[in-house]
Amino acid sequence: MKNIYPGLFDDLPFSPDDIVCGVDEAGRGPLAGPVFAAAVILDPARPIVGLRDSKKLSEAKRDLLAPQIRAHALAWAIAEASEEEIDRLNILQASMLAMRRAVEALSTVPTLALIDGNRCPVMTIRATAIIGGDDKVDAISAASILAKTARDAALVRLHAQYPEYCFDQHKGYGTKLHIERLQLHGASPVHRRSFAPVRNVIALFGGQELAA
Repeated sequence: MKNIYPGLFDDLPFSPDDIVCGVDEAGRGPLAGPVFAAAVILDPARPIVGLRDSKKLSEAKRDLLAPQIRAHALAWAIAEASEEEIDRLNILQASMLAMRRAVEALSTVPTLALIDGNRCPVMTIRATAIIGGDDKVDAISAASILAKTARDAALVRLHAQYPEYCFDQHKGYGTKLHIERLQLHGASPVHRRSFAPVRNVIALFGGQELAA
């Protein structure tokens, strides 16, 4: 694969023949649901217009770009780490686990992973962390979009199972509405017990949780 990122990696150990995947996660901050990650190897012969940090795109734009990424990329994969893994490992390590799973699930084995942020998961291939990479590197932007849209879709499915929490509206983030519903109904099986607002509500309910 030729270097499709001219200039940006001049100071990094990067070969023009590297097979590069971009990696990003979605859902570190929410109080409920898994953390998702995606890995994408873009096809330089099939550029995708409009890629950028998923947080800077509207939901409609993300939903438009996600199928283009899946159709045009050389390879892509989405993975997750569960609420139980988040509580057991902590959210940082669970995010690293989800990112590693996404890279390992790619149908094409990359030689270099470009990770959004300042830390890299432990993997068998080379990895480089890029702060703000989801708005600098198209492959990371693409991964950001796939991870975000996959997680949003998962939370809509959780809403069908637990409609009292309105997951379809806040996607698990600690909004006023979510906190109100959490305090009213207690914690569901998909809430992250290691996060303080959930832990506090469980304590208020005397350690009782909503049955599955």
